[in-house]
Amino acid sequence: MRALPGSTVDRLPFSLKVLLENLLRGEDGAFVKRADVEALARWNVAAPSEKEVAYRPARVLLQDFTGVPCVVDLAAMRDAITALGGDAQRINPLQPVDLVIDHSVQADEYGTPQAFLENVSFEFERNQERYRFLRWGQSAFRNFSVVPPGTGICHQVNLEYLARVVFVGDGNVAYPDSLVGTDSHTTMVNGLGVFGWGVGGIEAEAAMLGQPLSMLVPDVVGFKLTGKLPAGATATDLVLTVTEMLRKKKVVGKFVEYYGTGLSGLPLADRATIANMAPEYGATMGFFPVDEETLKYLRLTGRSAEQIALVEAYTKAQGLFRTDATPDPVYSDTLELDLSTVEPSIAGPRRPQDRIPLRQSKELFATHLGEVLAKAGSAAGKAEIHAAKEVSAPTELAESAVATVTAEQEADGVEVEYNGQTFRLRNGAVVIAAITSCTNTSNPSVMLGAGLLARKAAAKGLKAKPWVKSTLSPGSRVVTDYYEKADLMKDLEAVGFYLAGYGCMTCIGNSGPLPDPIAAAVEKGKLVVSAVLSGNRNFEGRVNPHTRFNYLASPMLVVAYALAGRMDIDLEREPLGVGAQGPVFLRDVWPTPQEIQDTILQAVKGEMFARQYANVFEGDEQWRALDVPTGDTYAWDPNSTYVANPPYFEGMTMAPKGVAPIAGARCLAMLGDSITTDHISPAGNISAASPAGKWLIAHGVKTREFNSYGARRGHHEVMMRGTFANIRLRNELVPGTEGGWTTTEPGGDAVSIYDAAMQYQQQGTPLVIVAGKEYGTGSSRDWAAKGTVLLGVRAVIAESFERIHRSNLVGMGVLPLEFTNGESRTSHGLTGFETYEIVGLDDTLTPRKRLTVKATAPDGSVKSFEVLARIDTPEELSYFKHGGILPYVLRSLVKRA
Repeated sequence: MRALPGSTVDRLPFSLKVLLENLLRGEDGAFVKRADVEALARWNVAAPSEKEVAYRPARVLLQDFTGVPCVVDLAAMRDAITALGGDAQRINPLQPVDLVIDHSVQADEYGTPQAFLENVSFEFERNQERYRFLRWGQSAFRNFSVVPPGTGICHQVNLEYLARVVFVGDGNVAYPDSLVGTDSHTTMVNGLGVFGWGVGGIEAEAAMLGQPLSMLVPDVVGFKLTGKLPAGATATDLVLTVTEMLRKKKVVGKFVEYYGTGLSGLPLADRATIANMAPEYGATMGFFPVDEETLKYLRLTGRSAEQIALVEAYTKAQGLFRTDATPDPVYSDTLELDLSTVEPSIAGPRRPQDRIPLRQSKELFATHLGEVLAKAGSAAGKAEIHAAKEVSAPTELAESAVATVTAEQEADGVEVEYNGQTFRLRNGAVVIAAITSCTNTSNPSVMLGAGLLARKAAAKGLKAKPWVKSTLSPGSRVVTDYYEKADLMKDLEAVGFYLAGYGCMTCIGNSGPLPDPIAAAVEKGKLVVSAVLSGNRNFEGRVNPHTRFNYLASPMLVVAYALAGRMDIDLEREPLGVGAQGPVFLRDVWPTPQEIQDTILQAVKGEMFARQYANVFEGDEQWRALDVPTGDTYAWDPNSTYVANPPYFEGMTMAPKGVAPIAGARCLAMLGDSITTDHISPAGNISAASPAGKWLIAHGVKTREFNSYGARRGHHEVMMRGTFANIRLRNELVPGTEGGWTTTEPGGDAVSIYDAAMQYQQQGTPLVIVAGKEYGTGSSRDWAAKGTVLLGVRAVIAESFERIHRSNLVGMGVLPLEFTNGESRTSHGLTGFETYEIVGLDDTLTPRKRLTVKATAPDGSVKSFEVLARIDTPEELSYFKHGGILPYVLRSLVKRA
């Protein structure tokens, strides 16, 4: 790279150096031109960029929720290419693809030695059809491998085993490891110096099929770390602090690259934790350059001596190896954090960027509770509001709630009898405490810290409160190996944390049901109860339908809150409980840094990684015993409710339809800020009363066999009915309601969004969605775009879009339109009952073209405003004109045959 004349490559951020190498190696005169390479080599990172380049990842990572629809689409493409006169064998991944099954296991059982085996049994019972389909894919497609269930979370498997750091491709050529993944937390591997991020399934399919990913060269924000974490602060506290800072910095669509002397004392697992939450702070990546700590981690996790030597030699030769003496790169912008200032924290109750210092947690919980009770107009009692007033400066909303309290409302909770115990369940009760998620469960410091805290608590006679559903879901089997080596499993079990499974579980909404008496009490008392999890997301309606508040915390604090059983506690001044010798405070059971470090050195061994990953693709007896279909094309079962041939290619011809106008469109939903992909396409429980539930019942599926939306992503009939079906979605067309409701006229009856969409489709009426800021934040959920298009939505008009969802919309042929000049639905007085026309939408469309929206109200008045077409690159425009990425790729493959 240094051979480029006149280049400023030595001053480039490390992440852009990796991108530059990718362009150099991929220069073909078509997708990557010499001018692209030269422009990046001389890049002025301080100047705003509109330069578009084509990036080709070395490999693709899938998980089963997003991976099943990818394989469904590939199978459908084999049928479609055959129908167009092509060869089914043309449809194969051209890049190595690894699919890790981690999203399907649920925490149905907990708190017993049998919980793990019972959850695994339920998993196979529910998902055999999906697993048979994936086994077929593994045999039918080249370059496609499946890591069976019960192995771990895809990002842990990637970090601990799959990632090479330096990849060796055809011709024995070495180059930087890179990838895209169909999970937004693919960024976790950035902590290992691997270049990559999460994309939607449709983009991943295009990458599998040899298409480069078109992208604008991003700004790179340098995040300088200095100092060391103080005693008592964890990697979780650090990442919550970083997330808060970067959300305020506004880094959506940018790379964040970490630098500074603080990196040298930051363990790789801590780096991976920070990189993992890049989607939560909005960045495309959170990149850590390769250094001595990287090599140390490769040795720890059992990589071969040859691979480690290659990584060191290659990165040093290419100027990709960082030391404290390395001059700082030039960044687009910078910010700095002294690690010694990080303090214990949690985040919540609804967003990961809303960090709460632990010392203020009781006060802020009371304030948030008062606001919720006031907003609902159903305060649980004067005591709740007065508690908020006593410990904090309440908002006007909380003050006004005092007048709404009625004598009939019970201030002291609901009495419950469960497991032979009687207790009162109150607002603020912690009903779920989960050590879960990719973010923390590959980090020995916090995982062993949780075990040591449990050991001390058990010794003092404490255990989780009886109303707490406490679960342990490690990111890989290595965790339980080092728990056993440290003799900590028995201590975790003593306080209530039994192994529930190896997978995402509670973090993605697979928390399983609360015990019936607990759930009944929550519903009876309309209680605001909480979940505390060591995860990365706490959006409304995600973790469990009964938990209105959800908090992110370190695994150690998860155990602490399980012991306390409530959120309205000051953990510095109030005891977790009363043990055999009296009150026990958090400080009494918190392990010291030295205790944690000594336990890591004693318990975490390289041979554990080597042993667990030696036969990683084989699976257990249940996996190997599956009856697997054969054949180049899949034999679709018309009676299946899990896997179906999607309609994307129906009636497809070799000639694309081009850009179709949008006129006479109606608004299906008008939504506020921070609408997540969970709101658009929920992954959790399917209600029997929902359109999806009714469809399943009509097809003979019992309610107990519904499984989740996430598990049924291979069937479009379920998923389109589940689009916009989140129980916490608030559609401004039907004020005062929650859930997937809309109406077709002012003051009209509320109907399901699915039913309204079908009614509009019968009338031939195109649809739009109107929304606020950060539309599509959260998971890289392709069904949020697929379901949108299948409902008949042609365009989404929003104040801003999150990166992955915007790309997914374009990839499915839906037009993202952005308000301009700080305008919004409210500034234009839109009600959502207008008829919409997009003026200027035709074959003259160009990337980022300014268009005009004409909104005609029922009284005939017209509002016109400018929007920006968020089709950002020429390649995206080609996809859009073809009706999406998949038709584009399919036509290209047929032409090349």
